[in-house]
Amino acid sequence: MADRDERPTVRTSAGTVRGRREDGLDVFRGIRFAEPPVGDLRFAAPLPAAPWPDVRAAVEFGPPPPQDVGSFRDRLPPDYDPLAGERDRPGDWLTVNVWTPSAGAASPRPVMVWIYGGAYKVGSADSPGYDAQRIAREGGVVVVTFNHRVGIEGFAVIDGAPANRGLLDQVAALEWVRDNIAAFGGDPGRVTVFGESAGAGCVASLLAMPRADGLFSRAIVQSMPGTFLSPELGSAVGAAIAAERGLGNTVAELAAVPPHELVLAGESLAARQHEFEQQWGQLASHDTLFAPVVDGEVLPTTPWEALSAGAALGVDLIVGHTRDECRLFLVMHGRVGRIDESDAARALAVFGPGQDAERYRAAFPEASAEQLYVQVQTDRLFRMPALQLAEAQTAGGGRAYLYELAWETPGAGGLLGACHGLDLPLLFGTFGDSLGPLLFGPHPAEGAYAAAARLRATWTTFAATGDPGWPAYDPEHRLTQIFDEVTTVAAYPEERSRLLWRDLPFSTLPLLQPAR
Repeated sequence: MADRDERPTVRTSAGTVRGRREDGLDVFRGIRFAEPPVGDLRFAAPLPAAPWPDVRAAVEFGPPPPQDVGSFRDRLPPDYDPLAGERDRPGDWLTVNVWTPSAGAASPRPVMVWIYGGAYKVGSADSPGYDAQRIAREGGVVVVTFNHRVGIEGFAVIDGAPANRGLLDQVAALEWVRDNIAAFGGDPGRVTVFGESAGAGCVASLLAMPRADGLFSRAIVQSMPGTFLSPELGSAVGAAIAAERGLGNTVAELAAVPPHELVLAGESLAARQHEFEQQWGQLASHDTLFAPVVDGEVLPTTPWEALSAGAALGVDLIVGHTRDECRLFLVMHGRVGRIDESDAARALAVFGPGQDAERYRAAFPEASAEQLYVQVQTDRLFRMPALQLAEAQTAGGGRAYLYELAWETPGAGGLLGACHGLDLPLLFGTFGDSLGPLLFGPHPAEGAYAAAARLRATWTTFAATGDPGWPAYDPEHRLTQIFDEVTTVAAYPEERSRLLWRDLPFSTLPLLQPAR
């Protein structure tokens, strides 16, 4: 373990790193776990970091991977520099960070590995919203965060490149944890991988990936998107991005283009992706062009298929969602009070089960146009994928614990409800950063701090024991932990939605027709 001074030092498999003591934690930032994916390694699977002979300072986060910040721009720190990773430490995106309690423990500590979200196109571990100190300190666990490639670099389908490079980065980071975390006081046999939104979609993918077998024993899936692409659709999107630059969709052509210029090509295409609705179907109405691709190799099947077949039999799983997921996007896009019947009808046609709008109207006869608009997207994109993942894990003989976060945030004048992303500032306690100010305002109420402490304690207890404190899901009783002002256990609360979707298993989004 680390030296007991203010500059703790740890020997890793690639070399020695020196971190910093911070309020009872030893913190190490920016440790390289893979070679920079530049030059001949651009668009390649990650390679282990080359050894270094000296002692490296590990006090600063690695630079963020290239990304389309787009609508996330106003949530970023004022000094955010999208070109830092290309200018200051070229390509040095694949780094890990560790928070570990300074005081020695009688036995190795549970390990929690965080995967960030961001629509598979944005995100980095240096976000102030992912400061893991409270989780590590209060839970007595070792917390690891890391960067993985996103957007074109990580998820675009490119001829001659492996699919799902962002997922392969995650496997490499977990292999680093397996090989090194004991030196930081962690137990490599008690690793919990957890993530939110696209990060949760990545966790669900890892559950289905043979390459990730044995790298973790517990998983927490928070608001996973139900979007996975067929190879044909992924290839069509990749080709369209390349065409924005007048290029073919090959490694040879794209690797010659600087990452930030490919990001601009992706942004340009995203601004008019609605033009591709006849080819791409539902994906043309999403806020992102990217998602994991079920390529048959890196990701052999969808998570629902894999878990139903017992792929995660030995993994304890928490999975859940917030009650009002898509209200966040309604507020962020400035559309509250502006959804009319035509908007609702289109959302029901695009996102409804079997694209049958009338089934939703019949199930929710009291709902306004805006409520239907939010309801169907919340169900299709987040709630039903989570429910069906719990059912798949149970069907495969595994154990799953289902939850719904129903605690309403006071932010935005009470318009957000229990929206997407609410769990982030609660879990990390970062009320003043990222989404925190929007969701909680400048002065969070005492109830927010209590809800945050409860969520953190639940997650860290699960990481330590495999039991979050409520009954496992079963298809007969469907018991669900409902986090609210008063936390209760009850039958799954979204019954009308469940009935609408129960005979419609999730699959990959197809390419409807070739590009013209």
